[in-house]
This record gives sequence, C-alpha cells and structure tokens, in this order.
Amino acid sequence: MTDSTSKISVSKAQHIDVAVLNPKQLDPKLDGNVHVRNSGISDVSEIDINDMMDVYHYSDDVRKTIKDEQLLSPGLLSRLHASYPQHSGLLDKEAHMFDEKDQYTGLSGFRRVVEILVANNIDIGDIEERELFIEVYRFLATKHSLNSIDWTNFYEDSVFQLVMPQPNMINKITVAEYLAASVAEKKVIVEEYQEKTSPHDGNQQLNKPWFENEQGEIEFLDGSQHKYPQCQLIFDKTTQNCFSFCTYCFRHAQVRGDEDMFIQKEIDQIHRYLKVHEEVTDMLITGGDGGYMPASRFEQYVTPLLEDRDLLHIKTVRLATRALTFQPEMILSSKYDKMLAVFDKMHDNGIQLAWMAHFSTPRELLNPTTIAAIRRLQRHGVVIRSQSPMMNHISLFENKDGSIDIDRSAQNWIDLSNILGTMLISFHSMYCARPTGEHHYFTAPLSAVSQIFDKIYRELPSINRPSRHLSMTTSAGKISIMGECEVGGERAFALMFTEGRNMKWMDKVFLAKYDETTNDVKLLKPFDTDKFFFEEELATIEHDLATALTNRLKP
Repeated sequence: MTDSTSKISVSKAQHIDVAVLNPKQLDPKLDGNVHVRNSGISDVSEIDINDMMDVYHYSDDVRKTIKDEQLLSPGLLSRLHASYPQHSGLLDKEAHMFDEKDQYTGLSGFRRVVEILVANNIDIGDIEERELFIEVYRFLATKHSLNSIDWTNFYEDSVFQLVMPQPNMINKITVAEYLAASVAEKKVIVEEYQEKTSPHDGNQQLNKPWFENEQGEIEFLDGSQHKYPQCQLIFDKTTQNCFSFCTYCFRHAQVRGDEDMFIQKEIDQIHRYLKVHEEVTDMLITGGDGGYMPASRFEQYVTPLLEDRDLLHIKTVRLATRALTFQPEMILSSKYDKMLAVFDKMHDNGIQLAWMAHFSTPRELLNPTTIAAIRRLQRHGVVIRSQSPMMNHISLFENKDGSIDIDRSAQNWIDLSNILGTMLISFHSMYCARPTGEHHYFTAPLSAVSQIFDKIYRELPSINRPSRHLSMTTSAGKISIMGECEVGGERAFALMFTEGRNMKWMDKVFLAKYDETTNDVKLLKPFDTDKFFFEEELATIEHDLATALTNRLKP
C-alpha cells in the first residue's frame, strides 16, 4: 500500500482522493461516471461526454456535428484530464450560469453579468471602479469565456483577469476623482483619460503602406500595415470587433472606434498592392478579431490567390483570432460549413491557412468545446499556431511580496506547451506586454520574464519549445531577449532582432546593460556604446515614413 494519491476533478468545488493502488476506495456514489484503472488514471466515458454537452448547453446542431464527425475522442479526453487535472474543466458537473445569450456587451452587459453573479451569491466588489475601466476601454465577454471562469475562486482565475476589469488597473488618483465626480464630470474624466492611453504603440501609423497604381497615382491602404517584407496585415472592415475584449488589449483603438483606427474597405486594392510587392508571402487578416470575417468576404480575399498567377508568391493566409478561446462553438455550427469549404479549397490548392490562436493558459484549451473546434479545423487542413503574451495576473503569477513567482509562472507555460503538442498545435512564440493600455498592471521586469523563458526552454522537449525566443515589439521591430551574459565582470542582456524595419538588423547580436527592474526593451541602455547600432538608421526611416504620411494627409 502507498500513501500516494492523485486528484480526480468532480467539480470546481469538490475533489476526491483516490489511492493509486487501491481504486476500490473510490465511492461510486460520488460520481457514477468516473472510472478508475489500477494505474489511478480516470477514463472519460461516452456518458461523461453526453454530460459535457448538457453542462455546456449545446444546441442540437452542435451535438450533431460533434457526434457525426467524432470530434470528442474519449481516449484523448482521458489523457488530457488525467495528465492535467489541475487545469481541466472536462469533468465539471456544475451547471453554467451564463446561457441566456452569446455575448454580454458594454456597461449594460457588465451589469447583467454582475446581476447573474449576485443571484448566485457571488460578489466581485469594486463595481464602480470596474465600470471606469469599461468606459475607458469597453467591455465584451462571451458566455463561453464567462463559463470558463472558476467562480468558486475567481480572484485566482486567469480568465477572470483576462475578460473582467480589475481594481488597481487604473491609477488610484484617477479612480478617486471618478468615484467622487458627478455624472457630467465622470464623462470628462473618461475622455481625458482616453487621450492619455497609447493604442498605437510602436508608431503603427508609420506602417501604413502605399503604392503607385496603373494611372500613376499614389494609393494609401487605410486598413493595412506592411512593416516587415514578407507579411502584410489587413484590418478588414468586418473584423473590427472581438468575441471578448482582453483587459490588456493591444489594439483598443480598433475595438472602441478611435478616429485613427485602421479599416480596409476595398478588397481589390489589397490584391493590386500585392502584385507590385512580390516580397510578400503572407497575408495576415487581423482586427479586432480576424475570425469575425464572414465566409463570403473571406472567399473574396482568397479566390484571386488561387486563380491569378501574378499572386503566386502568396503562400500563406494567416487568420489572427481568439475564437478558440472565446467562442469555439461558432466553429461547431453548421453555419460554419461555408468557411470550412473555403479552407478546403485553399488546402487543395496549396495555400496554407495558418490559424493564429492566442492561448496563454491551459484552462483555455481543456474544455470540450475548444477541443472539438480544434479537431474540426484540423480536419479541413487548417494549421493552428499559438502566439501569446506573458501577462502578469493571467499567465504570470506573483509572490506575496509582489515579485514574480518564477517556478509557478514557468509551469503554466510548460503545461500549456505540452497540451499544445498533444493537440498538434505549433507553439509559435511568446512575447512581453506591449506598452499600451494599463501596462503597469500586466507587465513584469524583463529580468523575471527572461528567467521564466529560460526555465521553460530548458524543461520542454525541443519539439514543443516556442519557435522563437522571448521578444518585445518596438518601432524598430521585434527584439528578442536571447539571455544573459557576463562581459568583463558585468552582466548584460544579449538581444537580437527577429523582425526589423531593416531586415539586415537581424544578422547581429547586440548587448544592453542588465537591469533588474525595467519592463520595456526601449528603456534598456547600450552596454558599451552611446547608442544601439540601429538607432540612427531607425530615426531616418521613421522620419521618411512620417513625411510621406503627412504629405498624403495634406488637403
């Protein structure tokens, strides 16, 4: 006999201990659908899968898709649940609280969420402070994301931090002024605070491309960015919304409708631009959320790539979307068959559809809806890749003294990466919080995130490691932190570009002085020179781009 035990999750609030070598100690009355092998690994049965469908309130349409296409394999679910019970929601039995509609939007939506929570004896508190955040940045949450939260321990839940505004996100002075203000004064406070945010960090407006058309006229693409040669970003008019709003949003200018947002209205203009830019191999549809694009419009973007030999240089279409985290049931609907048909056509004609997901916690994956949606996409030739930011309170965790817990934070990512491998998803990259929105709340010192990344990289098998080193986006490009080194007895960060305004910058490793506290690559100082090697050229490039943009805007 051994004292070793494993945990089998019966619900979010209840766990039962099972002696590994004595499964008969499990009381079958607790849950008749949990089966235990002599190894202590619990099976997920067909009965459990039917229970999952009930818990998630699946429509008849979704149930039919899952059953007809055999998207939920008991063997896969058993392996995932037994391997990661601390993250799994697969055997949760509690009825979901949020089932009256797909999305909860704006202040009214937030207040309805609060009403439902109160009716279930859950008080999240600090309502007025949370509403200040919503007025500045907006609020949108799907029933799937809200039901993914462990409401028995919501303060520690990553998805709660991801979609619900938190106290201390906005500075205490502004919060105090807002709480003491009249209704009219509150509106002014919100407007003034919005002006202080930086929704277009990294000089994104300078990335707006232009070209000379057949009439010799200069055309600007108002809904596009082309910063790096091989990849063109497209902010289509149909992708300006999201399924849920991330509290750390890097593009809140798009989703709250700022005047300087990127909006691409004309599809043909994109193709005409691509024909004179043969260096572009990847078309990246983003937003908002690229998953919002209807199949009929997506097909208009894709069909010329399949039929026009002048566009043969486009090898990949990337779809940047968090649908798998926030609204995976959309992919399981028969209405999505039209989009899957376009994916099939792309696959049959040699165009890679890269689904750029955004997983940062294991819990986002370990639910039946997301697993089924992933398997459905993969069966239609979709290559799913995950690229994720390392965000404090969500995928990084603090010690009681406010320092970053290196081991716990690293383990989150190690577990996530191994789950991605099991699901045949490529772990593309990890990156630091961009300096926009409430950066102070989500960021962590570069020294800490570098230690976390090094631990992740050491402990993962090579096939499951992220394909790039930890990076941070700047106007100059994506700067990777390759690690720490010592030169002449002094510590330094070794840095390298993985993308740059001048791609030749990628050829050189350069050093910055080691700093224990800074959270922004732009604030690092050169190790043994007055300037970084690229600074003067960057200033020239930015000046020329700004001049061209200004000339275009003249009446």
